[in-house]
Amino acid sequence: MTSDFSQLHNPTFLQACLGQATPYTPMWLMRQAGRYLPEYKATRAKAGSFMGLATNRDYATEVTLQPLDRYDLDAAILFSDILTVPDAMGLGLSFETGEGPKFSSPIRDEAGVNKLAVPDMAKLQYVFDAVSSIRKALVSGVGDGGKQRVPLIGFSGSPWTLACYMVEGGGSDDFRLVKSMMYARPDLMHRILAINADSVAAYLNAQIDAGAQAVMVFDSWGGALSHAAFAQFSLAYTQRVLQQLKRTDADGNTVPRIVFTKGGGLWLQSMRDLPCEVIGLDWTCSLGSAREVLSGTGKALQGNIDPNILFAPPEAIAKEVGAVLADFGAPHMGAGSGQTHIFNLGHGISQFTPPEHVSALVHAVKTQSRAMREGAR
Repeated sequence: MTSDFSQLHNPTFLQACLGQATPYTPMWLMRQAGRYLPEYKATRAKAGSFMGLATNRDYATEVTLQPLDRYDLDAAILFSDILTVPDAMGLGLSFETGEGPKFSSPIRDEAGVNKLAVPDMAKLQYVFDAVSSIRKALVSGVGDGGKQRVPLIGFSGSPWTLACYMVEGGGSDDFRLVKSMMYARPDLMHRILAINADSVAAYLNAQIDAGAQAVMVFDSWGGALSHAAFAQFSLAYTQRVLQQLKRTDADGNTVPRIVFTKGGGLWLQSMRDLPCEVIGLDWTCSLGSAREVLSGTGKALQGNIDPNILFAPPEAIAKEVGAVLADFGAPHMGAGSGQTHIFNLGHGISQFTPPEHVSALVHAVKTQSRAMREGAR
């Protein structure tokens, strides 16, 4: 796997994805463009609604760049939602204030399943337009010979996670409806998941065509499954997505694939053979233990500080950063490839997070990870 980083002002994120040594541990944050930032709230107010924000190329570009203007982050992630694909299937996505996403036409029976199909990607053109716009915006204004500031990550929900929302009709505390279908009519669930997997693969490939330089699959609800069910209904279909993804972009650069399963630490052994470059971990899993399990696979690790540490004082944040870096262990240094680490939260940032505490987190990661490398020379 090779890439030309000459057009990137800061290639550390992509380098770490590909197992290359970096001068510090690169970082970005799940939901880094979002409700905890006052500038985001102001842009959303202009847009009038979440979907008004997500479906407008200029607004989506603006909020994607906002955290980069405030913090020294090493990657941008497309501002969108994991449920754009089922919305394009005609399920009627909406967001009510304080209630989260809702589908007006959830899939509850065989007749509903029979209507499902891989959507026309033209219905998601607003996403691809945003990707292209963000790529251009990441270059303009850098003042460094036209180089791009940082790489851009595209993403989608996993087939299983999408199915949870599609059957439940929104978020759920117990996943009663989707699990009832899974156990009572596994044939229907497999049909939903197969369509979802092919849809997600087409969606991510279109994001790559539009300019995404890495892609991430969010298996947010994989951890809600039993051990046997995870392998059959989540992992198998995530693999189906990954196997269909383009390996390079239009310039021939490798496009890393990232998989994050919330609660997935139990299944790392099963995830060893996933065709991806990076495994994301939540805060319940030891990075050091995961590094041992995935040794020899060439996979980088991403994560995994508890997002709630960001409500603690800066000195506590710095201490916990040190613990996470120490848990991963000695950073890869020198030529060749090795096991690398991308610092991130163990899940998405809370909307109540004080923005100045994110500054403390970024500062702690950059200074401490640099010091670790300098101390090892």
